[in-house]
Amino acid sequence: MMKLTKNFYLSEFACNDGSEFPLTLMHNVSLLAEQLQVLRDWVGLPIKINSGYRSPVYNKQIGGVSNSQHLKAKAADIVVIGLSHSETQATIKSLIDDGKMMEGGLGCYATFTHYDIRNSRVRW
Repeated sequence: MMKLTKNFYLSEFACNDGSEFPLTLMHNVSLLAEQLQVLRDWVGLPIKINSGYRSPVYNKQIGGVSNSQHLKAKAADIVVIGLSHSETQATIKSLIDDGKMMEGGLGCYATFTHYDIRNSRVRW
């Protein structure tokens, strides 16, 4: 198992369809894992990654948008065990505002929080 940070492994970001992770995207997933490690260290709670990298085929199958950050291994749909999704989103927003996490996309859904490192501020 390839460890990306203290608490995250590459396998956690693998595509849910079992397709191979593109080595060309290692820099992106490493940077994403580093950002999520900041969140993990801040809240002191485990983070489950529901969806990390998505292959183009899998992204299309699940109805993902064609320019999804998941295709670039720059996004993760997460659940912080012990926090509500709105608490997770508020914590990430605060960490971004304080300069502790990278600016990017942040969305709150019924069953998860989306965070990505697109480097521009997008909220939904």
